Formats: sequence, structure tokens, C-alpha cells
Amino acid sequence: MKKLLAVLTCLAMLLALAVPVAMAGKSTDKTAPVTTASPLGGTFASAVTVTLTVNEPATTYYTTDGTTPTTGSPVYTAPLTISSTKTLKYFSKDTAGNLETVKSQTYTIGTPTSTHATLTWTGYAMCSSCHTSQAQAMYQSVHYQWKGSAAEMTTGPATQGKIDATDGSSALNAYCINIQGNWGPCGACHAGTGAKPVATGNPSAAQLASIDCLMCHADATNAPYSRVRNATTGLFEPAAGLDMNLVVQKAGQKPTRKNCLGCHAKAGGGDAVKRGDIALASGTTSDVLYDTHMAMGSGGNIQCQGCHTYTSHRVAGRGTDLRPEDSTVEVSCATSLCHSTKTSLTTSHTTYDTSHHVGRVACQACHLPTYAKNANDTANTEATETHRNWQVGEWNATLNRYEPTPTKANDLLPKYAFWNGTSWGNNAFDAAALDAATGAYKISRPVGAINDPVGTKLFPFKYKTSSQALANGKLVTLSTATFFATGNYDQAVKDGLVYMGLPSTTPYTTVTTDELQLLNHQIPPATGNVLACTDCHGTTTRVNLPALGYALKAAESVVCVQCHSQRTNKGWASVHSGHVGSRMIDCSMCHNFSRATERNLKIGIM
Repeated sequence: MKKLLAVLTCLAMLLALAVPVAMAGKSTDKTAPVTTASPLGGTFASAVTVTLTVNEPATTYYTTDGTTPTTGSPVYTAPLTISSTKTLKYFSKDTAGNLETVKSQTYTIGTPTSTHATLTWTGYAMCSSCHTSQAQAMYQSVHYQWKGSAAEMTTGPATQGKIDATDGSSALNAYCINIQGNWGPCGACHAGTGAKPVATGNPSAAQLASIDCLMCHADATNAPYSRVRNATTGLFEPAAGLDMNLVVQKAGQKPTRKNCLGCHAKAGGGDAVKRGDIALASGTTSDVLYDTHMAMGSGGNIQCQGCHTYTSHRVAGRGTDLRPEDSTVEVSCATSLCHSTKTSLTTSHTTYDTSHHVGRVACQACHLPTYAKNANDTANTEATETHRNWQVGEWNATLNRYEPTPTKANDLLPKYAFWNGTSWGNNAFDAAALDAATGAYKISRPVGAINDPVGTKLFPFKYKTSSQALANGKLVTLSTATFFATGNYDQAVKDGLVYMGLPSTTPYTTVTTDELQLLNHQIPPATGNVLACTDCHGTTTRVNLPALGYALKAAESVVCVQCHSQRTNKGWASVHSGHVGSRMIDCSMCHNFSRATERNLKIGIM
């Protein structure tokens, strides 16, 4: 009996020990995972990419044929592209075996004719009532807010833009200076119905309804859309005589060049005035010498978003004079679709001497000999403004207002400067900065230098000047509203002084301001039109390379004898080809910069 009791006791002890061990191998997680779809279901004019995310490690199963998914269904591994109307059903199973309840989202995909064909115009709110997620994205974009992240600015606050503000974030330029006091005319190009945008993380339905989607998505060819401002309400409304039912029935396609150019070509007060390389002709011409990329016929007929890609209504691309950054996506000439072979420092072009420019010279620097060209199949001139004189007003019958006197020109040579992707800019209320090199007060500049890291390149720019008022060491945000109405420069300056918090009697002088604006368009075909080596090297007619940092670091008598005795200089082509092309000698042996690492060049005595 004692032996039996001992055996039972041992068994009991073993069972007691075994239970905790067995329990320790089981999970106490009883909570199902949560899977979220982005974007949520809705109506989309074109294919939509849907991402499924889970709040914990789990496997997600899905179907798109309407059936209920099981653990035998396809496993989600990458974003799904839905190009036709489908119902997406999905659930996740976590590592503990917990199963989520099946969720469902329906994505209605259709062309404008199929989704809009029976629409009747009821007002601007009808767009955002169906396309809510798109409206929310647009509301937060730079196109709507006219300001955004200033991550690529070396001056000013974290958020900047052209919208007038008293926090120092409001950009100045050499055109209308600043839009303070003149929201009406300036807001005509704003993609809203008339009210100033109000930044908010969660816009209301009323705020979303103030977006004018038709400015970008109207069919500019088959159902053109235009608008006028109501003098009583200050809000925009469709122009008289438009069949707005037809406009909304045809609306919804991706913007064409005509949509984009309606604002961008006319920036600054008229066609081709501001950018220098963009005009209304860019949307209609077949002249490849004017712009081989956008020209129709034998040209590329590339739409704007072919380069300026969009993600959730955020557009890629930014000029050096623009303060906000809408998207971190970089625009590049060398993509899988365009010029994919033009990235090599040794084989991208027919000769090594040309290929090695790729690392430090932007494509358009060589491929844009002149800008502000006239298209050969348009009646109007595409001349751009090079100077604006606010001291002398002239009546503009087209705009029905006074304008500062402009100076315009065609067929201009670009200015050249290094750009590392960031910019310097002068904003409202900033201290004015005199540029000793130009003798003018600078408004915007590309940031970059010859010794910057890889990625900094030589780019072509439009050079623009203006006469503006200066008081208390700051450029005056002149009241454009006063000037446009009266042509009175003195009163416009005084109203601007009051806006800046200064007495209207504050003394002021008129000075010259200037800025550099990046040039990207109006590229002609390469054959017969690209710059020759002698256009830049051995002359200062087009570009002063020594002033940009390419000068010798000392006299030839000092530089040359590092390696050999003094010899006759046979010219830059012979010297450069013999030292760099043949012997792979680094630039630093003769100049104050190096390309040794990026081009595998040698530093030292030959």
C-alpha cells in the first residue's frame, strides 16, 4: 500500500508540472487582426491601386470576384490594381490563428462617358459628393492650398507658398511681387470657387465643395469650360452660355495640356509672360523646333503628366523659384520610358567627352540653346517678360486694368548656374539681400556650387528683373489691387507699407530685383540643335565657365610643371582630352574641384 501511494504521489506531481509546461506552449492572444484598405471603395474615373495593411503580423487573403475568401484564396503580397468595377473581399489570419471577419469594398471604375453620361449640373459640390477621397487629397495639395512643405528651401519657415500671409511664409517674386490685397484677380487661377483656402487636416463637406474640379478635368476640346466671378458674392460661377450639363457629362478625364496651360501659360499676367519656356502654343503647336516633346504631328505629343506624375493629386516637379514642394518624386529625363540609356558617364553619348557631362550637366543645359522662341504655326508671339517697371503704368484693354510696363523678348540665351535641388528665396517681411554679382536685390536663387556632392548639376535659367520699392531694408509688398485699379505706383507702395505694419509715410526708394527661373521646356530635336562644345568651352559668350569655378587653380606655369615642363597650350580640347580622356587625371590637378571618386580619376603626378 505504501508503495502504491508513493507511485500515485509521483504521478500527481508529474501531472502538476506538466500542465504549466503544456499551457506555456499555447498563446493567450485571442484578438483578431484588423485589415484596412486604402483607398476605401467608391467611384473612380480610372484604374485604382488598393493597398491592404494589417495592424499586426498576419496573412491576408482576398478575392475580387465577389466570392467569400478562405485560407485557400490568393494571399495578398503587393498592392492590387483594379481597372474595372469589382468587389474586393478580404480578411487576415494572425500568427496565433485568430481570424478576422471578412470585409468588403466595392470599386466602381468607369470612363467619364459611362459614369457621367446622365449627370445634370447642380453646382460644384456634385464632384466632391461622389469623389470624396480625391477631393480630400486635392484640398491638401499645393495646387489648392498655394503653399506646402518648404523642405527644399534653405530660407524661411517650414511651410511656404504664394498665398499672402503675415507669418513670413508668403513668397515674393519679380512679377506681381506678392498677392496681398489682390486675391480676386490672382485667385482666378486658383482651383477653387473663389474663397481663400483654409488649411485643415479634415476639411468639411462645404470646404471640399469649394474645389473647382472642372478647371483640370473638364474636356477642353469637346466641352470647354470657363468661369466668371460674381461681382456680388465674389465667387466663381460658370460663364454665360455654357451647357453645363454637357460639361459635367464630358468631364472626368485626366488633364490635357490645354487644361494645365490655361493657368500655367498665362501666369504673370499673360501668355508666355512668366516662365519663358511655356506658352499657350505648347498645347497646340506641331512645330518640333519649338518643343519636340509636346509638339503634335511628328513630335512626341507628351501630356504634362507624362513627366509631372501625380500621386493622390500631388504633382512631381518644382521650379527653383517656387517655394513649396508638392511631391518628393523627382522628374527625370532618364526613365525606363524616356532616354533610359543616357545615364552612363562613359557610354551615354557617342564620345567619352560628351558622356562625362551627364554627371554634372543637366540634359537641358545642352539641349536648350535658346528659350522664348516663337512657334512657327501660331499667330501670337511667345516672347517672355524680361523686366517689369512698376513706376510706369499702362492700360491693358484685354485685362481691363493698369499694368506695370513690361519689357519682352524672344530667342534668349539662358543663364547657367549649379543647382543641388534646394533654393534660396526672399519672402514677405524678410530683409532684402543685395547680390554684388548682379547689382540687384535677389528674390530667388538655385543653391549649388561646383564642389557640391554628386547630384548637383549645371542648369539653364531664365533671368528676370523688376523695379520694386525698398523701405526699412525690406522689399515692399506693393498693393497690386491699388495699382491695377489706378496705375498709381506711389499709392500702391504706401498701401503695401501699411500691410507690412509700417506708416504709409515711411520713406522708400525704387530698386532693381532679380531672380533665376529653371528652364525645362521648348527642347528642339537633338540633331542639328544641341550645343557644340565650342558654344561653352573656350568662350564666355554663352556661359562664363571660369566664373562658375572652372578656372585654373594657378597660372599655367605653376599648374603644368607639377607633371612636366612648360609646353605650348594647344587649346582646351587638346589639353582636356589628353589629360582626362586619355590619362584619366583628376580635375583637382589643375582646378579647385575634384571628380576623382565619381569618375574614377587619378590624383597625383603623372
